[in-house]
Amino acid sequence: MNPKMIITIDGYSSSGKSTLAQALSKRLAYSHIDTGAMYRSIALLAIRKKIFNSDLWNVKNFIPVLNNINFQFKWNKKLNQTEIFLNKENVQSEIKSIEVTDKVSFIARIPEIREKLAVIQKKFGNQKGVIMEGRDIGHRIFPHSELKIFMKGSLDIRAHRRYQDFQKKGKKVSYEEMRRNIFHRDMMDISRKISPLQKPIDSVEIDNTFLNVEKQLDLVLQLIDKIRKKNKI
Repeated sequence: MNPKMIITIDGYSSSGKSTLAQALSKRLAYSHIDTGAMYRSIALLAIRKKIFNSDLWNVKNFIPVLNNINFQFKWNKKLNQTEIFLNKENVQSEIKSIEVTDKVSFIARIPEIREKLAVIQKKFGNQKGVIMEGRDIGHRIFPHSELKIFMKGSLDIRAHRRYQDFQKKGKKVSYEEMRRNIFHRDMMDISRKISPLQKPIDSVEIDNTFLNVEKQLDLVLQLIDKIRKKNKI
């Protein structure tokens, strides 16, 4: 029996999924796969190819570009975080731009793109020892994962956190714009026909509106300990 687990973390935009996943990844020495970063990378690719500059947007014309796409997640010891590489290029910084943020929900609604990424995401879990975060991981990608977490938090708190993050990085964006963007992404995620954001029935919900990272980590580590004892892993 493989002693390692697959842990899924789903939830709303800017609800702290990545922060918790990073902390767990470091503590457990597990791989951290940020599926949101994968969709952002594809949005970045579409922007670079000026796909959104044309009124002739055609999914069939764009999908072939993804046939040989390659994703890698590498730990940056200096920055103490996981970074995504698209076709061997580190795009971690670029995918956080407001331009990519504005387009990613549209990209995530395209069935052909979701299907292509689902295949890649499932391969990341072949050897277990994985913490994967996103919107549909617990109920679609790994429905039989050992632990499912669902993250939520108030819209105002989530917007404030993301606004502060942008300010620290010197990116100019107003709080009101950030709040509107997150609300729009929530609505897009909830309402899309293909794999909408929803809480898996057997997941553990964490509302971190007033819960710091340390307390979230302690809570999840306790859950992992219980699962290991129960399943003797």
